[in-house]
Amino acid sequence: MYRYRPLKEYLMERFGCKVHRVSLDARLTCPNRDGTKGRGGCAFCNCSTLIPPREGAVPTIREQLLLGMEAAKKRRKAEKFIAYFQPNSNTYAPADHLEKLYREASGHTDIVALAVSTRPDCLNEEVWSLLESFSRKLPLWLELGLQSAHDSTLTALNRGHGVVDFEAALHEAAARDIPVCAHVILGLPGESKADMVATARFLARHDIWGVKLHPLHIQKGTRLVEEYRAGSLRVLDIDEYAECVVAFLEELPPHTIIHRLSGSTPEQYLIAPSWGSDRFSPPERIRQLLIKQNTRQGRRYTP
Repeated sequence: MYRYRPLKEYLMERFGCKVHRVSLDARLTCPNRDGTKGRGGCAFCNCSTLIPPREGAVPTIREQLLLGMEAAKKRRKAEKFIAYFQPNSNTYAPADHLEKLYREASGHTDIVALAVSTRPDCLNEEVWSLLESFSRKLPLWLELGLQSAHDSTLTALNRGHGVVDFEAALHEAAARDIPVCAHVILGLPGESKADMVATARFLARHDIWGVKLHPLHIQKGTRLVEEYRAGSLRVLDIDEYAECVVAFLEELPPHTIIHRLSGSTPEQYLIAPSWGSDRFSPPERIRQLLIKQNTRQGRRYTP
């Protein structure tokens, strides 16, 4: 029995079988990298960590899909799949180009849903209409990077957008009946546990459909490396992170779907924390802490 609402439970209920996400690289970019809003990206982000090592030309969406599905069948015993546009901002392109990408990804009979990861400020009317049209054909959700509900933190991270942009995107998504999964980083520079809990309460007030949690990682090639090496920035240890996640979960509605309790960075990119490449220990630590504290998701939630 889970003390939170995990994605895999939702997927089993929705589709009646084991469903696995297949990550797709559409070779798109981000307004915070191409000069539209800034260059160098967000202070914490090295998008290479999301792209598997390859030799030669980047496979097409169809090729990536087939390779990912085959691997998930063997390793995960998956039966159906979600086409997940993951690296960079996957609505940051002309709508006609995005339509081709989404259509190529959704054309296989074993694809039961589309997940599109993007920024809240990369959604115009044409793109919203495109997303809505695809959502009428098969389940589709947006994964929107919020990271924090505090504008001061977003500014310090060079996000290039504010909380108001996230709220505007939520409003548009709700009007089109498109679910939203918010990405949140815990342990961001300058934020206390109370600040993180405030972000959870912000999402609870908006009755967010899903949440994906990640500890702050110091990754090679990012702007936070210098601060960390200078000693002006520390990262959470694994127990501190587990405590923050538990406090976060307590504030969320019981029905909010938890897409991820933690996240990992490949060792070749990771500087800190030491446990940041471990995919399994952090979620287990969180589950054990929920039991130890006899608490659960939604314990402190008030509609």
